[in-house]
Amino acid sequence: MPLPKAELHLHIEGTLEPELAFELAARNGVTLPYADADALRTAYRFEDLQSFLDLYYELMAVLRTERDFGDLADAYLARAAAQGVRHAEIFFDPQAHMARGVGMGTVVEGLWRALGGSQDNHGVSTRLIMCFLRDESAESAMETLEAARPYLDRIAGIGLDSAETGNPPGKFREVYEAAAALGLHRVAHAGEEGPPEYITEALDVLGVERVDHGLRCMEDPALVERLARERIPLTLCPLSNVRLRAVDALADHPLAAMLDAGLLCTVNSDDPAYFGGYAGDNFDAVRAALGLGEERLRELARNSFAASFLEHDEERRARYIAEVDAYEFP
Repeated sequence: MPLPKAELHLHIEGTLEPELAFELAARNGVTLPYADADALRTAYRFEDLQSFLDLYYELMAVLRTERDFGDLADAYLARAAAQGVRHAEIFFDPQAHMARGVGMGTVVEGLWRALGGSQDNHGVSTRLIMCFLRDESAESAMETLEAARPYLDRIAGIGLDSAETGNPPGKFREVYEAAAALGLHRVAHAGEEGPPEYITEALDVLGVERVDHGLRCMEDPALVERLARERIPLTLCPLSNVRLRAVDALADHPLAAMLDAGLLCTVNSDDPAYFGGYAGDNFDAVRAALGLGEERLRELARNSFAASFLEHDEERRARYIAEVDAYEFP
């Protein structure tokens, strides 16, 4: 049995495996510019974040109906459960779907086909986090938040993703203030390609409760000290960082140094279909590449539940952490 863990940084669109992409393309009459699933998989080689995003958005064309989104989420949950995920907080990108004529309701209701029964079907509790595309306008983000109002019983929080360079967090101050007034949790990608200043801005201007990625905090000792002191969780994605060239090799990843600095780090998969591994694969990879011992892995798993948005179900959180503490490594 794998180490129990929560996954806090997972884009549901990034779980689209090539085989499912072709299945959905056939279902919806979409022609993909690849001969087959193997040919598509060879395209999953990226120079940087933008080269990944170009393919990521292109493949979204196969997602059209509630059934499609339900099948996508169910496939992820089955894979995640098999790798020890007990709780998943799942990102989705409504603007990318609405821009091609797929409504907010289709996306949310479709995802809920899987998420609504996830505890019973997969043993995984879930939360849904709606992300804004930071390379779109602040006005578009606000319109998206308004479109989500009928579905806020299904949405636990908001996030900020897509191309980071040149798109500072502060651009979205007003929509984050509006989301806070609605009682939504707030997270944001910061410090993946962008500088440490983006992390500070996400904290001070957007009021985020977790920082997604955040690995470039290590360039700013004062910021590291603050993150450690305030116990701000960081949702790191090691295999993603290697695939998108944020670090040259997994052995160079700062995760171990971040833990040594007292940072509340978690390990997640980001876009696992594209980056070579799901949550358990990321744990296995950092264990091998960084020589992390059992107690460090246990710390990462415990952190993931501590950092999760389970404040309305503390009994569940405590049960999950007890599972981590009782886990016996093979």
